This record gives sequence, structure tokens and C-alpha cells, in this order.
Amino acid sequence: MARDQERQSNHKFEKKPKKHIVKSVASGSIAEEMEIEPGDAILEIDHTELEDIFDYQFLTQDTYIEVLVEKRDGEQWLLEIDKEMDEDLGITFESGLMDEYRHCCNKCIFCFIDQMPKGMRPTLYFKDDDSRLSFLQGNYVTLTNMSEKDIDRICKYHLSPINISFQTMNPALRCMMLNNRFAGEALKKVDRLMEADIQMNGQIVLCKGVNDGAELEFSIKELMKYIPNLQSVSVVPVGLSKYRDGLYPLEPFEREDAEEVIKLIHHYQDICFQRYGMHFIHASDEWYILAGEPIPEEERYDGYLQLENGVGMVRLLLNEFYEEVEYRKKKGMLPDQGLKKECSIATGRLIYPFLQEMAETLMALCPGLKIHVYAIRNDFFGERITVSGLLTGGDILKQMRDVEKGERLYLPCNVLRSGEDVFLDDMHLPELEKALQVPISIVKSSGRDFVESMVGKERGKNNE
Repeated sequence: MARDQERQSNHKFEKKPKKHIVKSVASGSIAEEMEIEPGDAILEIDHTELEDIFDYQFLTQDTYIEVLVEKRDGEQWLLEIDKEMDEDLGITFESGLMDEYRHCCNKCIFCFIDQMPKGMRPTLYFKDDDSRLSFLQGNYVTLTNMSEKDIDRICKYHLSPINISFQTMNPALRCMMLNNRFAGEALKKVDRLMEADIQMNGQIVLCKGVNDGAELEFSIKELMKYIPNLQSVSVVPVGLSKYRDGLYPLEPFEREDAEEVIKLIHHYQDICFQRYGMHFIHASDEWYILAGEPIPEEERYDGYLQLENGVGMVRLLLNEFYEEVEYRKKKGMLPDQGLKKECSIATGRLIYPFLQEMAETLMALCPGLKIHVYAIRNDFFGERITVSGLLTGGDILKQMRDVEKGERLYLPCNVLRSGEDVFLDDMHLPELEKALQVPISIVKSSGRDFVESMVGKERGKNNE
């Protein structure tokens, strides 16, 4: 455990070190015992200056470390700490990265941020291309913003997995799509990661007439060379808002296009499964919905490696829902005549048919339950944007004002900014509640949460 501390008022540096400011200290932690407080700064660990969170995590793994802290009054303490291997010090920093976020240097022809209207909150216009966010938050990076030093650190710390936006394996085409003359050369960094045994996931944003068809097939074949380190690659259709004046002329995919994409992906899924025991290349749910084809079985998703990219979300939702319903039926946990409830659900047009199916299933089992499901048209970004995560409070208000809502309105959690009660258009949840004059509940994305929201957690109990 923590051993002792030495106060060093006259500790000298040849250069001014980075100061990583402590935001909070966990109760009962090593940091609390060593009297580290919010507002203090961590300068060094084991005489090594910290660049970011990865240096901090790597350098605090050992059982004995020395931490140089600068107190709020400027006094410096050198703390000697004995602890368990990988035991956390209990410090949260003001910046999650312990560094500035890196801005994207590309001008991608498909970038959604370039398709947003003016006047939204400034944070929505920030384009990140920071490899560190790939490990911390699952963001996808293009590799164009990574130096050789960045690659060296990933290999040294053996950070995995890293999520990469490939778009195409044709170097010249990649330069065009990203509007970056170094974008093709950046693909060579994948070889470095492969040699260091770094795990990767990939993404291709498909643009009609640009990187689809023969180009997509070429990219799939090239990416297969990185199996098994490259665990999965998703293919998602480009999102096109109505704010594209002056941007590269991209066309929306139609039903026939989606059918061709699915056919190609399933062909290579079969090849990969036969060779490697994994399907590897995955079509996002939009393709199946656009093509009017059934959502694939769970086994085709290889454990849902690309769930956050919209790959398998519908299948997982439906499976969880029907498993929960069957469990409750067997246990006698579905309310029959005891439940009297009328409510409503507002969602994106993409997922609407499946939520409607789930609602009808529950209503058939619970005669006292009435659920209104509404597909909200995205007037803010344009009708071709159909995901619930890009709905605005204004569109929900306008389209829900004069419909039957029942005693409560349910919204999916992704309509709100993470950890807050604000929509993309800066409308706050209480504002929407007041305008619609109905209580609003936010529902998590699982099928089980859907059932619990509609019929309650316990038999006969209407738990809101």
C-alpha cells in the first residue's frame, strides 16, 4: 500500500512539465491516503513525464512507483507508493485523455459534420481523429493523424483493439475520398499494427458509385489478409442530410443497391467462415431494411463485434425481447387483466417496424396494455436520415403534439446527449415534457428494458 511521501519544494526541471490536473479522488483510494486532492497536478511517474492517459495507465501498473505531485500552492511532493500490481490510484483527471483532443485533418466526401446546419452548439462541429479515443470510446480513426511515435506507443503498450476507418484499400481512391494526399500511404500503418499483434476492427462507409461494387470487393479481399488480427469489418451506407450544398455529389442507395451489397457481403462471409471460422465482413442493419430482407440470425454476427456501428442491433434487440417474453410467460410474470395502461413510443423510422412488432406482441399477451408507436420523420436533417440517434426535440414535438400519447411517452436513450437531458437541437427534456403535457421516460436499448418499461419489473406491477 502507499508508503510515504517526501516534500520537494526545490525540485528543478530543465523544461516545464505538463500538468495533469486532478478532478476528483476516490474515497478510500491510495490517492486519498497520500493526501492528493482535487486541483493538484500530476507531473511525473517514475521520473517520466506523462503525455496522456496511456502513459499514466502504463506507468502505474507496477507494485512500486514514485509519483511527483504539485500541490495547489506550488509545493511539489515526491510520493513513494507500494501497491498491488495494476491497482488503481483512484484519480480522475479534468481531461479524460490528459491531453488535448486531436482534430481531424481530412475533408472526407462523406463526413456528416460537414452536412449539419449552422447555429448548433460548437461541440457538434468538432471533428476528432484521435487514436486514443479509439481505445477509450470505440471511435473509428483514419490513421492519417497518427505519427510514427503514436504507432510506436500503441505497439509498446500493446493497446487493443484499435478501430480503423478504411473506406477503401485502393490508396489513390482513399486519397480522393478523404481529400488527403497522405491517406493512401497511411494504410501501411496497418502492417505495423499487424506485426505487433495489435487487434483491430474496421469500417467502410460506402458511397454509391465511389467505393462500392468492384472497389468494395477489392477492399474486402485486401482486408482479409489481416485476419485474425483484423477481427471484423462493417460496411455502412453513407448518411446524407439535406445540407449538402457545395459538397461532393453523393447519391442515396436504393433497394436494388442494397440487395447487391448484401449479396456480395454474404458471399465473402461464407468464404471467411469456411476458412477462418468467422464471418469477418458485416453489413449494417440499414442494408437489410432498405432491401426488405430478413435480419440475419445471431450466429452471423460473430458475437456482435460491430454493435456500436449498427451491425446486429436489430437482431440483438429482437432476441432479447422474445427471450424476456418467453421467460415471463413460463414464470407467469406477464400481467393479464391486472394491467391497465396506455402509453406511446416515439422512435426513428429505421427501427419503427421492429418496435411496432414488439408492441403488438406485448399487447396480444396483455389485454389491458395499449401502446402507440410513432415513426418520427427527420425534418431537421432530412427524410433520408432515419436513425433515432439523430432525432431532434423539435421534430418530436411537432409530430407528437396532436397524436394519442396515453399516460406516458417513451423515448430511446440515444435521442439525448450522453449523460445529459438535451437533444441535438438544444431542446431539453423538461421543455419537451412541458410542451407535450405528458411525462417522458427514457428507455435503454435492450429488449429486456423494453419489456420492463411497458409491463413493469414485477408481476402485475406497472413500473414506470
